[in-house]
Amino acid sequence: MLEETQETEEIIQRVAALDIGKAELTCCVRVPSPDAPGKRLQEVRAYQTMTRWLLVMADRLAELGVTRVVMEATSDYWRGAFYLLEAHGFETWLVNARDVKHLPGRPKTDTLDAVWLCKLAERQMLRPSFVPPPAIRQLRDVARYRADLVAVRTAEKQRVEKLLEDAQIKLSVVASDIFGVSGRAMLAALVAGERDPKILAQLARARLRAKLGLLVEAFSGFFTDQHAFLLAKMLARVDQLDADLADLDAKLGELIAPLAGAVERLDEIPGVGQVAAHLLLAELGTDMTRFPTAGHLVSWAKFAPGVTESAGKPKGSGSTGHGNPYLARVLGEAAVAAGKTDSFLGERYRRIARRRGAKKAIVAVGRSILVIAWHLLSDPEARFHDLGVGFYDTRVGPEPAKRNHVRQLEALGYKVTLHPAA
Repeated sequence: MLEETQETEEIIQRVAALDIGKAELTCCVRVPSPDAPGKRLQEVRAYQTMTRWLLVMADRLAELGVTRVVMEATSDYWRGAFYLLEAHGFETWLVNARDVKHLPGRPKTDTLDAVWLCKLAERQMLRPSFVPPPAIRQLRDVARYRADLVAVRTAEKQRVEKLLEDAQIKLSVVASDIFGVSGRAMLAALVAGERDPKILAQLARARLRAKLGLLVEAFSGFFTDQHAFLLAKMLARVDQLDADLADLDAKLGELIAPLAGAVERLDEIPGVGQVAAHLLLAELGTDMTRFPTAGHLVSWAKFAPGVTESAGKPKGSGSTGHGNPYLARVLGEAAVAAGKTDSFLGERYRRIARRRGAKKAIVAVGRSILVIAWHLLSDPEARFHDLGVGFYDTRVGPEPAKRNHVRQLEALGYKVTLHPAA
């Protein structure tokens, strides 16, 4: 029986495709032929990627009446052309290079790549990638740079710990955070030339003073002037990174201010704090119409198992694949934080972690957080409602347990007849 599909008209009448390089791009335009109905006219031209030439290209596309421009996500070279054409009112599509691989057995040149991309685009055989609007792009740039600097600071702190280990200074064995108030005072004293373990141990504050004897042993090492020179450079770098992160946090707060309502709603999710909410909005934006359902969002973020079937049998490992690394990082951190809470997400994390391990639990709870975020962002009036720790207990009663037991027996070949209770 024939069924109506979701697709509309197959051919985009006036379309252009760009094969983009660092210094030059190749533009292919395909439009209807005015003299021969059903035929197409094609133009392939090369343009430099300087702004002046991009403006010339935009004028030419407007002259030809092009409505949609498609380009591959080639490194970061696509950004200039994409943003300029977007500002000129064109419908710009960024597509995954994996979806537009050239046919095997044919020559591969920039011209042929542009023509092939244009033919795929006019037949609507491509899917656009998610490119957020300008305001969210600005937020994303700051948020991602902040995440990168946090990683750089963590690496620098690890170098400090390795340097201390090289000098046989075991401070990290005694202090949980060598960059706390006590730790920084001790490190500063080492840089200043203090080598007496007892004097260094006396710099401990608060609860760390209960471990003075261990601190004396920890500072009994071979710390030299060479170590002091390197440690001073490392600490200065950490301090500079802290200052840069403070500036980025201030800028992030300025950019996120118009989205305060969305931040508050996301902050209600267990495991998602203010910083995580900022990062989620930077990666997802607030317009969920780009993702028709929560399942579309989960699939785009690669938090759903891949489906591969051949000859009626599932193939592969069902892995989720690799998605947005910045989004995956914040979802992973939020999932771990949620696992420590007395909430539905916390109980879900612990149940899955016990049976299948922490990694599976992180992906499962990260997916749940994405689904909740989609609903909260899709409806401004929506509010988070926690199902509670006892949600799973209320779902499993005697009747479901009985049916499950019957299915297990029947799978073993037994014939089971249920009698009504007396």
